[in-house]
Amino acid sequence: MTPDLSGRRVLISGAGRGLGAAMAEHLAACGAAVAVCDVANAEAIAAAIGDRATAYTADLSRRQAFLDIAADFAAGHGGVDAVINNASVLVYEPVEAITEATLDHMLAGGLKTLFWGTQAFLAHRDESRPGAIINFSSPVAYRGRPNTAAYSAIKGAVAALTNVLAGELGPRGIRVNALAPGSVPTPATQGFVSEAEYERRARSIPLRRLGRTDDIAHAAAFLLSDEADFINGAMLSVDGGIIAAG
Repeated sequence: MTPDLSGRRVLISGAGRGLGAAMAEHLAACGAAVAVCDVANAEAIAAAIGDRATAYTADLSRRQAFLDIAADFAAGHGGVDAVINNASVLVYEPVEAITEATLDHMLAGGLKTLFWGTQAFLAHRDESRPGAIINFSSPVAYRGRPNTAAYSAIKGAVAALTNVLAGELGPRGIRVNALAPGSVPTPATQGFVSEAEYERRARSIPLRRLGRTDDIAHAAAFLLSDEADFINGAMLSVDGGIIAAG
């Protein structure tokens, strides 16, 4: 059953491609108004979605940029009901190869954006309605994988922040949960993961297939819906069972 998200107003970071774009498309199909936010390609995604989407092109690691986006979106739609903190930067390399510039870039794109997205949502939230935040963690926050030191550390921090925010914001009627997608081929990952590696990963997943962008989009729609009204502080693994399998 498709959740009814009619009237929901949702900010989505990193929505110019991949999982973010898929979520924007699906949430709009469920009736939500979506802000498609990214450093590039936001206009194309919003145009493909139609009237329920508004494009914002900006560097979301800049706090004021995210605050300005939320202010504009709220002014046009009467408020904001949710934010999906999906933006991230993916770099795979041995720990000794990580440079200060790379780490700063990854922290800005994958952690600072979460703080600013949350603040932007809180600043323009419609307090007459329930609120929701979805953060994006990863199975690598729990399962060590070589060459993912910085990425895994950031996704572990996202998991910790989700727990903190669930307790801090819950009394204000805001549910905070996280999604941990497994291996899903996207433009971001295909530059780092070979076809042979994807085939190996598929064989290691208990369901014996890779994830699809729709798997993640449907999970996000559920967490925003009334059916998830008592779910707060959860980490929903959408990974075919890879974390459970150890």
